[in-house]
Parts: sequence; structure tokens; C-alpha cells
Amino acid sequence: MSVAATTVWGRAEQQDYRGRVRGCLLGGAIGDALGAGIEFASLQEIREEHGPDGVTDYVPAYGRRGAVTDDTQMTLFTVDGLIRAHVRRDTGAWHPPTDIHRAHLRWAATQRDWGPDERREADGWLAREEWLYARRAPGDACLGGLADDVMGTPANPKNPASKGCGAVMRSAPFGLLVGWEPQLVFQLAVECAAQTHGHPTGYLAAGAFALIVHGLARGEALDGAVQGALRQLATCPGHEEASDALRRALGAVRQGLPTAARVESLGAGWTAEEALAIAVYCALVADDMRHGLLLAVNHSGDSDSTGSICGSLLGTLHGETALPPTWLAELEGRATILELADDFALEMTQGPALHGPGISSPAWPTRYPRG
Repeated sequence: MSVAATTVWGRAEQQDYRGRVRGCLLGGAIGDALGAGIEFASLQEIREEHGPDGVTDYVPAYGRRGAVTDDTQMTLFTVDGLIRAHVRRDTGAWHPPTDIHRAHLRWAATQRDWGPDERREADGWLAREEWLYARRAPGDACLGGLADDVMGTPANPKNPASKGCGAVMRSAPFGLLVGWEPQLVFQLAVECAAQTHGHPTGYLAAGAFALIVHGLARGEALDGAVQGALRQLATCPGHEEASDALRRALGAVRQGLPTAARVESLGAGWTAEEALAIAVYCALVADDMRHGLLLAVNHSGDSDSTGSICGSLLGTLHGETALPPTWLAELEGRATILELADDFALEMTQGPALHGPGISSPAWPTRYPRG
């Protein structure tokens, strides 16, 4: 897998990019946390418990306010895998899907083990973060697809009947590879999605989400980025469900003021194409980050995943300064997410200065081992 030529970054471009990376990862986590406490509730139940407007703030989940779920956990390990892929490129071994697969296997270990131990020393710093060792309703396809060391591929995918949203919700980081050509971003996201979700809708929706984020990270408007994803999808066998869902999202924007009923007309979000459609619709009609995220979680369905996907879109579009500060302050794992976001931005903009020919930062290979 080849990529575009190395991007030359000026200081202003680096600052803008870092703000979008932070916005993407923190925004996704905020949306995840907003939906975590109502994930399995109907809209009627949400309104009965929280009032006619539904939730308007974090509600307790997993013993605290601002708790994140497997959506954020897996997204963070995706980022870790992408950094390590770029570090390992120096060795001549360049196959990012393998590095992502290994990263997701490290996530799977957090779902089995009580916490990090001496065996985690070779796994880099993220795998030693104790707060990540928590089961937050992980999807069966993710757990099953990562239950052994065999890596699924689009030609021989894991869970070939699965089109749940578990691959979409972790795929925003691929879109942050702004130095890559769009079709390669799409291809990588698809290949990595097939490691757990083998139905074409499951992995193509993940690729479309990554491509939309990629357009936003490059400064495109959201509508234009969605149109670009539709053009790419049209070249792929089995794209019809994902394409139709995105078109329904675009059509819903023109049907009047945004409401929970209009969100629910796009589905419940348990499947890949529905989760993507709901998130895209809510991001398109959002007055601001708060409005879009609350719209994305107040429905009968997979509220944390639709919130997470929408938050990644809006965070990439507007950058970190658009994040509501009160939600940011209570977010579980904020320091870890911010540290990882900055490491990702540093690797993507300054990688050759960290581990180029004849240059090596001793700290970087320890944080992101090449193995």
C-alpha cells in the first residue's frame, strides 16, 4: 500500500490540523458518553425519565457521568495502530492493516484481562492505561472477530453476515490521514473493517465514514464530503445499502426542521448504514456541536454509536474549540485522548524528525514499538 508524497507542513497548517484531530477524537468521545446511559432505551423511555427534550447532559453510565464505551476504546486503539504503522514503515515492513489488527487485538485483551501487567510493557503506553480495562457493552462481532490471531480481509472476512455499526464507529482515525489520497483512505478503512464485520454494508459504510472525515480534515464542506463518499461507494460491489442510507440522510435535510422523528425515520443505528446516516444527518442540520450531538443521541437505538460518529464529524469540521467545555471537563479519559491525539498529529506532521534515517527519539519507539 503506497501513499501520497510527504506533505510539507507550515506552522498554521500544523495548528489547524492538530485542532481537527483533537476535535475528532474528543468530539467522538463526548458523543459516545452522551449516549452511553440511554443506549438501550426507547425514545419514549428516554423522555419519561429525562423530560420531553430527552437527555440534555451526561447521565450516569457505568458508575459515573461522562463514561465512554467500546466505541471510544476501539477508536483509540485504531489511532495507536496507525501511529505504529508509520513508525514501523522505517523497517521496510509496511502493511497498515496488520498494525491495526494488532492494535485491535490489544483492545480485545482489555476486555478479558483485569488490568495491565508486565506483559503489557512491550505493547506501548496505551495498552498500559488502566482505565481502558473495562467492558462497556462491546459488540459480539468485534469480540468474535478478534477472538483469535487470524486477520480477516475483504476477500476472506470475519463474520461475513455482520453489518453492525462496530466497524464504522472506530473508523474516524483513518480519515485523519490527510496526506493520503482519498481512495487509499477508503481502501484501508474497508480492509480493517473486514477484520470484524464481513458484510459489504458493514465494511463499505466504514470506508464511507472515513472518507467523509478525510474530506472534512482537508477543509471540505460536509455536504461535499458526503457526495465524494457516494461517488467512491458507487464503484464498489454491494454498495447499495450504504449509498441509499446516505442519500436518505441528505434527503431528510430538505424535509423540514430537525426532529427526533426525522432521526428515527433513518433507522435505529444498530446497523452500519443506519448509524452512519443518522450521524451524517444530525451533523448536517446541527446549529452547533451541542445541538447536533443531542439530536444524534435522543432516539430509540444505538445512541452512543450515533453520538460518537456525529461527534467525530462535527469535531473534525469545527475543531477542538467548538467542543462544549462542560462536557469536555467531565469526559472520562480526557487526558489520555488528548495525549494520543497530539501524538497522532505529531507523527503525521513531524514523523521524519522523530524516527527518520539517522534520527531517532528514544522515547518514541518506546511509546509506539515497531513490533
